[in-house]
Amino acid sequence: MTQENHLFSRIRAAIRNEQAPFIEKPSGEVITYGGLLARSAAYANALVALGVKPGDRVAVQVEKSADALMLYLGTVRAGAVFLPLNTAYTPAEIDYFVGDAAPAVLVCDPARQEALAPIAQKVGARVETLDPEGRGSLSDAADAAATDFDDVARGADDLAAILYTSGTTGRSKGAMLSHENLTSNASVLVDYWRYSSDDVLLHALPIFHTHGLFVATNVTLLAGGSMLFLPKFDLDEILRLMPRATTMMGVPTFYARLLGTDRFTRELAAHMRLFVSGSAPLSAEVHKAFSARTGHAILERYGMTETNMNTSNPYDGDRRPGTVGYPLPGVELRIADPDSGKVLAQGEVGVIEVKGPNVFKGYWQMPEKTASEFRTDGFFITGDMGLVDERGYVSIVGRAKDLIITGGFNVYPAEVEAAIDEVEGVAESAVIGVPHADFGEGVVAVVAPHKGVSLDPEAVVTPLAERLARFKQPKKVYVLPELPRNTMGKIQKNVLRDMYKNTFA
Repeated sequence: MTQENHLFSRIRAAIRNEQAPFIEKPSGEVITYGGLLARSAAYANALVALGVKPGDRVAVQVEKSADALMLYLGTVRAGAVFLPLNTAYTPAEIDYFVGDAAPAVLVCDPARQEALAPIAQKVGARVETLDPEGRGSLSDAADAAATDFDDVARGADDLAAILYTSGTTGRSKGAMLSHENLTSNASVLVDYWRYSSDDVLLHALPIFHTHGLFVATNVTLLAGGSMLFLPKFDLDEILRLMPRATTMMGVPTFYARLLGTDRFTRELAAHMRLFVSGSAPLSAEVHKAFSARTGHAILERYGMTETNMNTSNPYDGDRRPGTVGYPLPGVELRIADPDSGKVLAQGEVGVIEVKGPNVFKGYWQMPEKTASEFRTDGFFITGDMGLVDERGYVSIVGRAKDLIITGGFNVYPAEVEAAIDEVEGVAESAVIGVPHADFGEGVVAVVAPHKGVSLDPEAVVTPLAERLARFKQPKKVYVLPELPRNTMGKIQKNVLRDMYKNTFA
C-alpha cells in the first residue's frame, strides 16, 4: 500500500509558504496555509477519536463555513470518505442517504440535531454538530485536539468522497470519487486556467457540490492561491470584494445578477483575470452582454458529479457562446448513438461519452447501475446530448431525458431555448415535452421576462417562425415571474413537466 495520502500529499506539496493566506472569512479573519494544516489535523484527530476508520463515510449537512472546509480536509487526511449533503434536503431525504451510505458520523447544524439523531441511530452513526459560524460539538472536539496528524495512507484508487446525484428522476445515486479523480482533475485545471499562488478567488458557491468543493477549492489549493470565502452569493458583498479578487467561479444566475445592476461596471471588473461559469447552461445572451459590459468573455466549462470537469473553453482563444469548449487534457470524449453505442460523425447529435482519470469509480452499492452506465471499452455514458463542431468545440443540446419526440421528430430543447432567449423581453426560457394525444409529446415553452417587462405568449412564438422548423416551435407558451431552480441554479424541468402535464389533455 502507498505510504502517502494521495490527495492531501498533493495539497501539502503545493504549499510554498505556511504564512500565505488561504481563506479570508467575511469577518476579515484570515486562515493561513499553516492554519489550514493545523486545523485540518485537529479535525482529523477529532474524527479518529470518534472511531472513524479508513474507508468510513463522514456525512455532512452543514451551512458553508471555513470550518466545514477544514472538516473536508480532515476527513481526507483521516483516510475517510467525505459525503457532503445539500443543505436543502429534508430529514426524509437525509434518511435515504444515511441509510444508503451508512456513515460512521453524521455532522449537522445544531438546529437539526433532534430531527436527524433518530436517522443516524438506525445505522449506528454518531451525530456531531457544526453551525454556520463553525461552532458546535465537532468544532469543540477539534479545539481540544492536537494540531499535528500523521496522514492516513490512501492510494490513487481509494475513495475520497461520495456525492449523491440530484435524483430528479428515480433514486439518487452515490457517485464514488477516488483520490486520483480529484487530484488529476484539479491539476489539469490549474494548468488549463493558468492558476497560480497570486490568484484570489471570489468564492460564493456552496461546498456540498462538485463546483464549489472540488473545482473551486481544490484548484485553489493545488495552485497555492487564496479565497475570499462568502457564505452565499450576496450582490453587495460581491461588488465590494471584487476589487481584491483575480478570479470568480459562478453559476449563470451569478452573472445575470451582476448584469442586473449598473454598479457592475467595466472599471470594477477591469483587473479580473478570469470569470468561470458552470453547473448549468450559460445563455448566449448573458455571455454576449457580459462581454459587452466588461470586455471579459466568461469561460464556460462542462462537468458533472460523476466526472468532475470534462471540457472547457480555452484560456487563450475563442470562448464561444453556446459551447463548452474542448475536452480537457487527458479526457477522451466522443458522441455516440444512445441506443446502439455507435460512434457518430462530427456534427451529428448524440450522447456524450467520456473516459479519463476524472471519471468516477461507479455508484455506491449499485453494481448493476454502474455496469449499465459504462460501455465495454470503459467510456462513461453521460446522458447529455451534444455534438462536436468542425473546430472541435463541444455543444450540449440537452439531457437525453429532456429530448422531445413530437410526431416522430426529435426536438432538442437547447436549440429552441436559444431562439426564444433572443426574443425581446425574454430573460430566460425552458422548453419541455408534455403528453399530446396526436403527437406523442407537444413542445411547451415556459419563459420568464426581464424585470418590469410584460410578455405576451404570442409575441414569443411569432419570431420563431423564421428561425425554427414548425415541429420545433412551441405549441403553447407559459409566462412565469421566474423559473424554478435547484440550489445550483439548474432549471428544474421535472417540476415544469409536472406543472404543465395536462396542457394538451
